[in-house]
Amino acid sequence: MKADTLAALLADIERDRPVVLATNLDSGDQRLLRRGDGETEPERTDVERALRLDACVTTDTDAAEAIFYQPFSPPLRMILVGAVHIAQPLSAMATLTGYDVTIVDPRESFAASERFPGVTLNLEWPDAALESLGLDPRCAVVTLTHDPKLDDPALQVALRSEAFFIGCLGSRKTHASRLRRLGKAGFTEADLERVKGPVGLPIGSRSPAEIAVSVLAQVTQTLRKPSPNIT
Repeated sequence: MKADTLAALLADIERDRPVVLATNLDSGDQRLLRRGDGETEPERTDVERALRLDACVTTDTDAAEAIFYQPFSPPLRMILVGAVHIAQPLSAMATLTGYDVTIVDPRESFAASERFPGVTLNLEWPDAALESLGLDPRCAVVTLTHDPKLDDPALQVALRSEAFFIGCLGSRKTHASRLRRLGKAGFTEADLERVKGPVGLPIGSRSPAEIAVSVLAQVTQTLRKPSPNIT
């Protein structure tokens, strides 16, 4: 690898910017590509696929040139708003899956290290906490409190961000009321369609651990599913 390419790659990694190293397997030439970059539509597709799957991709065997696309992405993050009982198994499962988990809850009696050993706890008010965390396309946000005073400020920040997943615990009735409040706050129908609620795949979950499984499954499904026109 050339020194200038390595320096640029390290700079992207330092800044937590997703980037793909494209290596021509015939010539050895290397380029750095970001989402949306590429000389052709098939190449842009390969870059998107590598970043989405967090896996190396090689051009189709029928392509004129054999290119190897290696992604370098910052860690996935999951922000849980509400240090409630479901947050305990969900934070543990998400950590095992590779997420850097932060639990946001200003209620110190809930957000106690004894309840969440080894998990980052943020005691700020949810909107301030999420603003400080700098949500990006590698972030999932899940609200768990059922309390509009805590969930709504977090959702408003999340909806203004590029977080790849936004989900909310609660009944369908609760979720409908939530969407009405967000609509009155100025968010569009397209914005509201980003909010998954009630959060979790419909697998018949009942216990906190089972609900956590359904939530993590939906987050994973959203992360790995193809973008429009990407297969």
